[in-house]
Amino acid sequence: MSVAEEMHALLTEAFAPTALAIINDSAKHSGHMGDDGSGESHFTIEIEAAAFASMNRLARQRAVIAALGDIVGQRVHAVAIKASVPAE
Repeated sequence: MSVAEEMHALLTEAFAPTALAIINDSAKHSGHMGDDGSGESHFTIEIEAAAFASMNRLARQRAVIAALGDIVGQRVHAVAIKASVPAE
């Protein structure tokens, strides 16, 4: 299972999102700091879920990072997160 597939499964389980896109941005960072050559070092996560309704932007990002466990910081160098609620 790729890192993107693992992230998709973890986020789906944690938030039951209405929309979820995991975009691999690693090619844009080839040769830069954090590029480990795996092709899975940098991602953008776009997630929409009702579970974020009572959270501010920072709390949403922290919740997403927590749901990903050891992936961020250990297996992936960088993750950009765009978390929203439906109709936001």
